[in-house]
Amino acid sequence: MSVHALETAAVTALVEDATAAPSMHNAQPWRFRFLRGESAFQVYSDLERAMPRADPTTRGLHLGCAAALFNLRVALAHEGWAAATELLPDPTEPRLLAEVRLTGPALTGNGNANRTGNGAGIGNGIGNGDGIEIGDGVEEDLAPLYPVIRRRHTSRRPFTDEAIPQAIKDALSAAALLEGVRLLFPDAWHVHTLLDLVHDAEGRDALDPAASEELQRWTRVGAEAAQAANDGVPEYAFGPRKLYGGAPVRDFAGRDMDSGREVAAFENAPQLAILGTVSDRPRDWLMAGQAMERVLLQATLDGLATSLTSQALEWPELRWAVRDPQSAMGFVQMVLRLGYGPTGPGTPRRPVDEVLDIA
Repeated sequence: MSVHALETAAVTALVEDATAAPSMHNAQPWRFRFLRGESAFQVYSDLERAMPRADPTTRGLHLGCAAALFNLRVALAHEGWAAATELLPDPTEPRLLAEVRLTGPALTGNGNANRTGNGAGIGNGIGNGDGIEIGDGVEEDLAPLYPVIRRRHTSRRPFTDEAIPQAIKDALSAAALLEGVRLLFPDAWHVHTLLDLVHDAEGRDALDPAASEELQRWTRVGAEAAQAANDGVPEYAFGPRKLYGGAPVRDFAGRDMDSGREVAAFENAPQLAILGTVSDRPRDWLMAGQAMERVLLQATLDGLATSLTSQALEWPELRWAVRDPQSAMGFVQMVLRLGYGPTGPGTPRRPVDEVLDIA
């Protein structure tokens, strides 16, 4: 099969895999375009789905789009396609976040055949300074992550107190490093500080009408609304109300669903990880979003449940305090909660024909 033989059904399936990625409030702020003549996927931001109050710089939007980009890379590797990715390929079009160009044919559909290319692909996270990731072969190390693309869900339920083995933590840190990003597991003192910052952010959000209105825009309350939704966070994914515990889980229900809502005890000592970069530019956000999804998929493959915590990162005066001053991590891009427990329900996705154009 030649590169130019990628049919519409195959393009659609690849983008459907890509859109299984997480995004802030499940806004799914991405658009894809497949240029048939150039055998290239383009990933755009959808600024109509931006969140001016919680994400005024669109940093979080970039993270979500980059997570979808990483899923696309995984899906291509699964199908055996060799590809090269360029971040921010057009300085005159900031909405164009990435371009993934197919450079070689799929030899089989199972991602396990003898490959063309160097096998290193773009997964080494090393750029040449102009946005192009080194390597244009099949990213063979990504193919094993494909089965968990649809299994990865955000869990807003309690986790057990079972400690994550150090070997798994090391593997997750290595996964982030493959994308040029650091993942650190803070000590008990730093975790306590993080929880205090999240609590501070939650208090600020509760007193900010704009924050409440923006959150409500992306919640789907009631069985009918949840069933009809193709974006946002439906009621069935809110999780229980916290009886006690320190787990930093955003409560999408607020005060509106306390009556009759399930109550549960969350872990007192949540296992957190912080994902960060040296600098804080759009390219760093795109690298961090890909690393975030790589870590989430690897964690799911390792049997962990996951959720994301960004409350403290949404307030500039709190975000600086999230980082570990003893590390080389200049800017924290995301806080992850990891552990053993329910994986959480899947949340709705927009139909592919709403996010994909083929030219």
